[in-house]
Amino acid sequence: MSPLISIEPLTKEAFAPFGSVIEADPSSARFINGGNTERFHARAEVDVVGEGARVIINIFRGQPRTFPYRLAMMERHPLGSQSFSPLHDRPWLAVVAEDEGGRPGKPRAFLASGRQGVNYGRNVWHHPLMAIEAASDFLVVDRAGPGDNLEEFFYEEPFVIPDLPSKETAR
Repeated sequence: MSPLISIEPLTKEAFAPFGSVIEADPSSARFINGGNTERFHARAEVDVVGEGARVIINIFRGQPRTFPYRLAMMERHPLGSQSFSPLHDRPWLAVVAEDEGGRPGKPRAFLASGRQGVNYGRNVWHHPLMAIEAASDFLVVDRAGPGDNLEEFFYEEPFVIPDLPSKETAR
């Protein structure tokens, strides 16, 4: 039987070992543009390394996953952080794992609201984009440039995310 993964709420404290939560936190708000714009300042920092590295902005369109979901692989980017911010108000999953001797440990699944993004730290194991209700667009900030910035790992036995919390819990 495959090991099960429970889904945790996405909070900045719980996610801190893996990166930053990107959301409109009132404690970071500043008014700019003559008071017409509220800026939620410095929600995450982009971290890229390597000769010729540059920061790029992308839009990814994720197709919804079906559950139960068999999680068989993780990836990481050793040369740059990678942020995902939803462009639709739909919940999604951020799945991460601590490094255990150069390979990912047991994954942790965080339920993000459609108003929360994450910035995976450089070299943090994570699962590829996991939209859950419908096809969803995400603004993605990451690294481009020379060098091998992708490492993948495939578990011998997949983990299972059995089901999603109710829609009311996810909002």
